[in-house]
Amino acid sequence: MGSQRSPALSQQASQKKQQSISSFFGAKPAAPKPKPLHHEPSTLQPESLQRSGAAESNGLFLSDDESSEEARNGSAKFKRALENAEDVDGLPSAKRRRETVQDTEQQAAEDQSPVAPVFHKPSLSTATSNGHDSARKPKITGRTSKYLFSSSPVEAPVEGGDGEQQADDDDETRKLKERLHEKFVKRLGKPDSIADIKRRNRFITEETEEAAEGAEDDEVEPEPEPAPKAKGRKGAASKKVKDKLTPMERQVLDIKRKHPDTLLVVEVGYKFRFFGEDARAAAKELSIVCIPGKYRFDEHPSEAHIDRFASASVPVHRLHVHVKRLVSAGHKVGVVRQLETAALKAAGDNRNKAFERGLTNLYTKGTYIDDQEGLDGPVAAPEGGAPATGHLLCLTETRPRGWGSDEKVQIGIVAVQPSTGDIIYDDFEDGWMRSELETRLLHIAPCEFLIVGEVSKATEKLVQHLSGSKTNVFGDKARVERVEKPKTMAAQAYSHITTFYAEKLKAGEPPLSQVESSQETGTLLDKVHKLSENATVCLSAMITHLTDYGLQHVFDLTKYFQSFSARSHMLLNGNTLTSLEIYRNQTDSSERGSLFWTLDRTQTRFGQRLLRKWVGRPLLDRVRLDERVSAVEELKDGQQTINVDRIKHLLGKTRSDLEKSLIRIYYKKCTRPELLGVLQTLQMIAQEYAHVTSPADAGFKSTMISEAISSLPKITEDVLQYLDRINAQAAKADDKYSFFRDEHETDDITDHKVGIAAIEHDLNEFKKVAAEKLKHKRVDYVTVAGIEFLIELDNSQLKNVPASWAKISGTKKVSRYHAPEVVRFMRERDQHKEALANACDAAFADLLTEIGSKYQAFRDCVQSLALLDCLLSLAEVATQPGYCKPEFTDEVGIDIEAGRHPMVEQLLLDAFVPNDAHLNEDTRALLITGPNMGGKSSYVRSVALITIMAQIGSYVPADSARLGLLDAVFTRMGAFDNMMKGESTFMVELSETSDILKQATPRSLIILDELGRGTSTHDGVAIAQAVLCHIVSNLRSLTLFITHYQSLARMSEQFQGELKNVHMRFTEQETGKGETDVTFLYEIGEGVAHRSYGLNVAKLAGLPQSLLEEASKQSTQMEQQEAKRRLGYLSKAAGALMTGNSVESMEHLVAGVEQL
Repeated sequence: MGSQRSPALSQQASQKKQQSISSFFGAKPAAPKPKPLHHEPSTLQPESLQRSGAAESNGLFLSDDESSEEARNGSAKFKRALENAEDVDGLPSAKRRRETVQDTEQQAAEDQSPVAPVFHKPSLSTATSNGHDSARKPKITGRTSKYLFSSSPVEAPVEGGDGEQQADDDDETRKLKERLHEKFVKRLGKPDSIADIKRRNRFITEETEEAAEGAEDDEVEPEPEPAPKAKGRKGAASKKVKDKLTPMERQVLDIKRKHPDTLLVVEVGYKFRFFGEDARAAAKELSIVCIPGKYRFDEHPSEAHIDRFASASVPVHRLHVHVKRLVSAGHKVGVVRQLETAALKAAGDNRNKAFERGLTNLYTKGTYIDDQEGLDGPVAAPEGGAPATGHLLCLTETRPRGWGSDEKVQIGIVAVQPSTGDIIYDDFEDGWMRSELETRLLHIAPCEFLIVGEVSKATEKLVQHLSGSKTNVFGDKARVERVEKPKTMAAQAYSHITTFYAEKLKAGEPPLSQVESSQETGTLLDKVHKLSENATVCLSAMITHLTDYGLQHVFDLTKYFQSFSARSHMLLNGNTLTSLEIYRNQTDSSERGSLFWTLDRTQTRFGQRLLRKWVGRPLLDRVRLDERVSAVEELKDGQQTINVDRIKHLLGKTRSDLEKSLIRIYYKKCTRPELLGVLQTLQMIAQEYAHVTSPADAGFKSTMISEAISSLPKITEDVLQYLDRINAQAAKADDKYSFFRDEHETDDITDHKVGIAAIEHDLNEFKKVAAEKLKHKRVDYVTVAGIEFLIELDNSQLKNVPASWAKISGTKKVSRYHAPEVVRFMRERDQHKEALANACDAAFADLLTEIGSKYQAFRDCVQSLALLDCLLSLAEVATQPGYCKPEFTDEVGIDIEAGRHPMVEQLLLDAFVPNDAHLNEDTRALLITGPNMGGKSSYVRSVALITIMAQIGSYVPADSARLGLLDAVFTRMGAFDNMMKGESTFMVELSETSDILKQATPRSLIILDELGRGTSTHDGVAIAQAVLCHIVSNLRSLTLFITHYQSLARMSEQFQGELKNVHMRFTEQETGKGETDVTFLYEIGEGVAHRSYGLNVAKLAGLPQSLLEEASKQSTQMEQQEAKRRLGYLSKAAGALMTGNSVESMEHLVAGVEQL
């Protein structure tokens, strides 16, 4: 550390210096020392510092020569040295001045070695003196001093009168150490401090930073020493940091403290910037540069040496693109904007302060409705997945019998789709598998969860499993937020909701059409008060949550409150949605190959959303179903007629997503060009059927189509009234100043426009005054580099320019000036312009409010158009060859002739083999056997899908279909475990079966695929037989039961026709090598298949030939052994019959013969 020291330096001075350094790095202050002398800092060159590494210890410890000399001199000389220790400090050095503690510390901070600052280990006596209190220190006498180590700290004897002086010295030393330590933390408080020190002293010459801005961030200016009053290290560091922050950074810090979980985008001039940790996160997601700096917002001492925050920036016009990418990645993004403009600020009291800023928008994946690009074109799906529905789902949970086990819980949900205004609520009891909750989550497919209070482990695991990965069933990762649930939450929620809706009614914000519920009589408050306690808690939490995003008005639209459990539609649970591939295929979880994909021929986005609801909720009401099917039939039959072509033409011209645009108008987040587009589209829709005044004029027999068409022109008057106020050219160009036509402008807009015109007139008048002053005939204004109203003069004609005129710019030939009067006029004009902009924004907001009051009528019009789009889509499906109109009966039963699988048929290159299905009151269950890969699963799936399609209102892929209405379809197919819940494959299998047995009714269709295969053969057969017996005899549901247990076939006799054996047909053909070739016919036939031909599948799978031969031998041996065993059993039974001659023995014998 230090350079070479002279051997002449006394031992005491060396020891005192070592004592100071040791005590500085020790846990407690060392013994009192005299006040150090302050010298000029050493001016050693860095090169000499580097060369001095070999001899750096000489300044701290005695050399060998000095040690031997000391030993010769004896104890007397050492004692004299002890007595004169303080005098040595004051002696001038002849060759070089002595170093104080300050000098040592200065060198430690500036040292260039990669291991700086590392001091030599304190000696044993130093460590001991630091570790023990002064009472236990050994007293040094003349006799004992000769045995001290040469590097031990020397203590001067303390006289009685020096106590006060010693305390003063101690206090001074402590303050000095505090200052030195603050310097140490500032300069060496981060991992790359050595590199920073080298950079400051210009030892690193290459620049490694990406940009000059990055280099500025790394540069640390030397700080002046703080006042000695500073107590403690942390306080001093944080105070310094606070002084370094700019006013704008302080604003950001204040907003960040209020919203710690939000990624803030801050408007700074013509850019939006991210700061600190937000910048690092944004740079990673958006692939932009992050300029290094402070990352933490808590003013941590580890970053005390850095002057400014890390930052990243994006241009203003690209904000919505980047925000969309951030919310899609699961971030909560807050936009912080400037709340005042330059001209009005200049005229205000705070002209010398920073711009006022505030959080103006908050977005998450579910609440981002400012997506203008998403209003046109097809739905964008995440990679490989189908698009989520954009619902926010709020969930709370209570245990019915207090805080016991979580086997049974009561769950309340409220799901909101802010982009369309739809609200779904429900309250239900769920078992420990949480199958009810899973069903609702798969139907709603939320992109964001809000969990109120604590939930049980099973619920937590299900939510994590469904939302945790990008490849989940929703097609993308879902965001999860949590809020507290106090014990009095139910009462608070009830009071909060009552206040929320009572204020709406009192203020008269929603017009009458929104206050009244269309589905139930009574007012809005009555409807909300009918919600259960859990649903009320969720609704209250959701209102509070959406208030942060400015979207709480969505809850005014109670016409769109729907109960999930309203039994007007068939229930398809989570397993059924997955197994039958209703929304997504099971191969890659994309939409292609799903039932929805097969039926979706819609032309509009809002039509597609309505069809998605239809597909997941097949109808139970016979009247509504017949109405829908007859409407599809009429559209199918009239494909080439004018009326149907007109609807197609209208849907083809409707490009934008009107449903989302309407809700954006309702939220007042709509832009001017977008508003014009929506109104013009609505005008086009209304005028297409302007001649239709009643359903009879529509030209269709179907009441459903006629009513939908007749509702379209009802909005004509309102739309034309709004369009009359708007200047179309200005609206397209997003020109706020000319958006309204002159006669519809507000008084404020007119006043400010007149004010601007008056000032421009005054500016023109001033040209004459200026010409007189300059003694020119005339003067004109020029605009250069964006600066207006400059008076340009030739440099040879400047003698008459008044001194009060300010020169703004010039060239060799000309100079340009601003007169004081011109500057005053311009300032007034800018203030008028800013005020005019505010008046225009206010007038536009009022117009949006007015249009929002008609939201109900416009939404009904759009819903009618969506209905026509869905019916046309189903009609187009119906035109395919081989599709027939289903017939519905009141009896329970399924009667399908030549039915086919709707999705496989479209994806297969070969023809699909059709099959019949007949289930009725007499034959309620089919036991299906057959070889592996024989087509058993495809057969049962095609039956289930045909029944679902029929109840959606679609034509079905069959020659004929006569169906009784089903209330549910339950499936148990496939083998998978649930590692998230710690459940084995067999456990999942039986749990799902248990749920089916609890929920099924005689009008349900149950599909069980190979139940019992996850355990030993005997247990599996026993469970499968018991379940099948229970379904046929007790539940009496329609059942398709696939199995490889041929012994179950004997049950058909027990049920006398209610259970029927069928199998997938095949042919066997012997080859020359003694092998059997099996050909699958994929047809259903009566009877039992006594073999499953697993070896044939093994051969197709490409297992080695040697392995197949061995398996074939083993299989033959096992079959022979089993036949012998059964013959032995038969002989015993025959013997028992001969001796006993009982009826029981006879039954045993017959059963044995059947098995053989």
